Amino acid sequence: MVVADIIKLLDAKVISQDIDMNHPVKTVCGSDMMSDVLAFVKQDAVLLTGLNNLQVLRTAEMMDIVCIVFVRGKTPSPEMIEMADELNIYLLGTQYTMFDTCGILYEAGLRGGRKVNE
Repeated sequence: MVVADIIKLLDAKVISQDIDMNHPVKTVCGSDMMSDVLAFVKQDAVLLTGLNNLQVLRTAEMMDIVCIVFVRGKTPSPEMIEMADELNIYLLGTQYTMFDTCGILYEAGLRGGRKVNE
């Protein structure tokens, strides 16, 4: 899957200035708890969140997350958008809830990774 597929599936608004529509996405993580995201260590991942602060970007940067999708119509601040552009993290927004967003991406074949105890 690539970023363009996620945009289409989620009817997402592109927030970032410059976005590589063909950037591959291999996994997805949905959480508002950044401590859970830190435990998620996957490359070329998308983060789904309703949390709207700079800590989300710092966490995404540490975990090499490619793209953040803000659910429930959340919109990042201009400061967040600027920082994301500097970090080369793509920002998208969708009106779907977290649950529905996870379901749509799962149904399309994008997975979150292994079970916690594996």
